[in-house]
Order: sequence, then structure tokens, then C-alpha cells
Amino acid sequence: MTAFPGVSPAELDVDVTQDVAHLYEDGITALKGGFSTEWADRLREDIDVAFAEARARPGGAVGRGPHRYYVEIHPEQLRGFVSLVDHPWVRSVATAVLGPDYRIVELGFDVPLEGAVDQPWHRDFPAPDETRAERRLTSLAFNVTAVDTAEDMGPFEIAPGTQWDDSPDFAHGMFPPRESYGRYEGLAVRKYPQRGDISARSALTIHRGTRNASARARPVLVLGLDGPEADNADRHDTAVTRAYWESLPERVRRHLDCPVVETLTPITQKHTIEGLVMGAP
Repeated sequence: MTAFPGVSPAELDVDVTQDVAHLYEDGITALKGGFSTEWADRLREDIDVAFAEARARPGGAVGRGPHRYYVEIHPEQLRGFVSLVDHPWVRSVATAVLGPDYRIVELGFDVPLEGAVDQPWHRDFPAPDETRAERRLTSLAFNVTAVDTAEDMGPFEIAPGTQWDDSPDFAHGMFPPRESYGRYEGLAVRKYPQRGDISARSALTIHRGTRNASARARPVLVLGLDGPEADNADRHDTAVTRAYWESLPERVRRHLDCPVVETLTPITQKHTIEGLVMGAP
């Protein structure tokens, strides 16, 4: 296992030794109650505003299957952005796994609405060489739920340990063949995060959203981080205005990998994942 690159555990704000172990063993870890429920409720308000704006314009939201959407946003659209990326646990996990020069490359959210169906099992992008050859994680996805997750809301489902799966049979490097679904279903664990919880995972760990049989949406924030070798920033268009940039703490600025502009342009989504628009039968 490669962990704590360029930094010792004693240098971190929080002891995340077990979290790093869980990420390498299972592909996912979590912190219960990392934020207050009030913080999560403000997150829900900001997501609702951004989601309505995105759906009102062409290319503002991308489908991830029937009644399931992904929207990328700019940091300024999220009142809790700084408190999220500068949270001691988030910062410590990122540094321990990706090194002190990790970069913030993605901010967005997934929204499974009523009627969303089971997604095909998938990872979010093909495994990089460092993961395949060296069993080393070069990126992380942090998730924060904006609602208390219940069984009928289409919980996130993940197959622990599958971040290392590597097969030429994966379509686009991301979708395992259907004949292997039985294995993933046998490994699968459903997650029921509550408002204030934070999770961190390798987006390479095989996962899917499940059927939302309720009348409630299940919005989840996504924060994507890259280590120095990763290139996921190429898939995203995050930007900040100069005034916002200058208001950020230096500790946040040094990790924020995005253009500084005079005026923000609404993001046209381009982080599509082949196949997910079709859902699963």
C-alpha cells in the first residue's frame, strides 16, 4: 500500500491512518457528523438553486440515466465551499492519500429524482497506470449528502475492494460486463449517509445508484481531488472570479486548480459517462 506520500501521519491535522487503510482495502471511508445538520440544510438550498438554474438552460445538467442528473458548479455557488475543502478531515485524508500537492478539480452534485432506476455497475473513469501497475490511488471523490438517506430513496451502492479490478472486458475502461454483475451484487454494500456525514472514496471502486422508489430527490455533493499525476481536471470547467479568489485563504488557493476570471460563465456539462444515460433494464 502506498500512502502518506511526502508527509508523515504526525504532520496531519487529524489521524486518518484507519481511513487510509479503508480506502486501500475497501475503496471508501467516511466521517460521521463532520458538519452540522444546519450546514447540510444550507447545502441543500444551494443545490436546489443551482439545479433549477442548470435545468433551465441547454447543457446545464447531464443525464445519468432516467430521472438522474449531474451538475457541475463553480465554488462561488456553494456557501460552504471553504468550510468543506478546508475541513481538517478532508484536508488530512487528501494529503495522506494524494500528497501535499493535491488539487481540487471538481465540484458538482448528483440528483436521483423519483423514478431513477438502477444504474449499470461502473467506475467513473478508466483506471490510470499508477493504479493498475502500482496499486496506488491518484484521485479521490468526497461526497456529502444534502438529505437523510432512506432505503426507498435509491441509496448509493458500492462493491468494496473493486478499485483494483482490471479487465480488458470493461467497456470504455469503466463498465464491467453484465456476466460479472453477480460478483458485484454479492459484494455490494448500500450506504445511508445522514446530513452532516462526509465520505471519501476512490471513484474507481465499482458502484451504482439504485432505484429511487420514493417521491423525494436524493442530492449528493461531489468534490473531486487529483494527485499530481492525475488528469481529471481535463473533464471539468470550474472557475472562480478574481474577487472570490482573493477572498480565499492561501491554504485553499494553493490546492484550487482552476482559472481565475472576471465573470463566471455557466458551465456546460461535459463529464458524461457513456452508458449511464440508458440506465439499466
